[in-house]
Amino acid sequence: MLKVYGIKNCGTMKKAFAWLEENGVEYMFHDYKKLGLDDALLSAWMDQVDWNELLNKKGMTWRKLDDAVKSSITKEKAVEIMLDNQSIIRRPLLEKEGKVLTLGFDEAVYKDLF
Repeated sequence: MLKVYGIKNCGTMKKAFAWLEENGVEYMFHDYKKLGLDDALLSAWMDQVDWNELLNKKGMTWRKLDDAVKSSITKEKAVEIMLDNQSIIRRPLLEKEGKVLTLGFDEAVYKDLF
């Protein structure tokens, strides 16, 4: 079963949900705000996707970070920040059978996947 990770009220998430539903793709949604995220799952993703790709540096959560934190970000610090505040993880993240399929929403990528 396809798993979609993210936050329900995100605009990009809404686009992804709409596309998946319009195209009859079944999925299970994991809402970070309600269900959280553990270190094991984040580590599994980071084995497949570079931490810089997982970290959403375009969103409000990133912009609200102290400039000193942003300028000295490391993989270890990024993990800590992502576990403390999952809204900083790029979304949606699509996963199937433990494999990260894609990050973000791109209709062309979704068409290729499904």
